[in-house]
Amino acid sequence: MSEHTDRILGKIHELELELEAEFAKKRAGFRYGMERGRVLFDQEVIRRHLELRKALIPYLLSARFWVVVTAPVIYSLIVAFLVLDLWVSLYQAICFRVYGIPQVRRRDYLVFDRKSLAYLNAMEKLNCAYCSYANGVIAYVREVAARTEQYWCPIKQARRVIGTHARYAGFSEYGDAEHYRERLRALREDLKDTVEPDEASGTPTNDAPSGET
Repeated sequence: MSEHTDRILGKIHELELELEAEFAKKRAGFRYGMERGRVLFDQEVIRRHLELRKALIPYLLSARFWVVVTAPVIYSLIVAFLVLDLWVSLYQAICFRVYGIPQVRRRDYLVFDRKSLAYLNAMEKLNCAYCSYANGVIAYVREVAARTEQYWCPIKQARRVIGTHARYAGFSEYGDAEHYRERLRALREDLKDTVEPDEASGTPTNDAPSGET
């Protein structure tokens, strides 16, 4: 990559850290902390949350007809997510060992903190758990796929791609035949040095390919 591209990526990383710092300030205003991975609220906050919780029966009775009718369709997707989760986990457990690629830590992507929110009733917590699992699996699979792409075909597309993964920016330029093999070797070496996200901060410390020198 050019020095200009490296500077842009550096600015993006700085902005991501700045955004995370702002999120941390906002979280502090809601008076909760973390202890051994558990979310802990002040007792006064918990009392207020319980006051704001909507009782389960009224909540269910207030659901619109078409929401009730379509709910089974939504929940049926859990089968697809479970199969995808299992199959991808099996894939990386076997193949990443062969390729020499560090395996993606599944637990970093599946987070179920919303169960600690006292203002949610049982149905809302179930829905939150479902969404947490579905989106967590997608993020987990995305990282497995990204590492696979970096190993086998780290070339940018000719057309603009919406929603690229973090590794894509470091891929070889489309049509750069002169440097492709050299870049491929470098990117495969980068994979071996992948550092997983810090469990305390949730931010990657070395999760993207390095630039060209």
